[in-house]
Amino acid sequence: MRLFFVEDNAALQTTVARSFERRGIQVQVFAEGRAALERWRASPPDVVLLDLSLPDIDGLELLSAARAEQLTTPVIILTARGTVGDRILGLNIGADDYLPKPFDLDELEARVRALARRSRGAPGSAAGAGAGAGAGAGAHEDESFHGLRVDADSGAVYHLGLPLELPPREAALLRALLARPGQAVAKERLTEIVFADDLDVQPDAVEVVAYRLRKRLPADGVRLVTLRGLGYLLKAPD
Repeated sequence: MRLFFVEDNAALQTTVARSFERRGIQVQVFAEGRAALERWRASPPDVVLLDLSLPDIDGLELLSAARAEQLTTPVIILTARGTVGDRILGLNIGADDYLPKPFDLDELEARVRALARRSRGAPGSAAGAGAGAGAGAGAHEDESFHGLRVDADSGAVYHLGLPLELPPREAALLRALLARPGQAVAKERLTEIVFADDLDVQPDAVEVVAYRLRKRLPADGVRLVTLRGLGYLLKAPD
């Protein structure tokens, strides 16, 4: 997978690029929007991570120009400008997803991979055309694990095809864990994801959310396990 990261903060460039390259994702970094757009035209990547506050052009203006030129690469907006107006405008212009800063790298990776899979499977795409009948009508790009499934478009969670009614924080915790099923996710990372909009979070807040989520998971299905000193993980049913 090849990723464009359009961001002028050098420290953040390095952190994201190193993290993704360790995960097998090639990252090309751009500090200015016009240079990114020129390269985008010449060689479209699989996903674009786009900051809004760029030194030479506003990120929303860049996105608008790209979509006007029929550049259909999925775009995730990453910005500290977290107002609802900016988010709605970005999505209306053509962004596929939106993640406010500071963000969790595990969650960002999950979103990047989901968008890339959806893009490759879209009608008219090279991967979609090559899939043919062998892929089957049942192929999908959602995150799933032993009956639990996250819809890649809406973020809704399903169990055995039926909607799983969850409050927002419990849903956010479950989505984060489903992005890495069977693997421990650190409590600190989960706190950042679940309480991304809360500046004053108590250290044990995510434990309360985990307790509530356990009560809502089907009794005979996936289990939420606490690993002391490591975090939480989803475990397949016995």
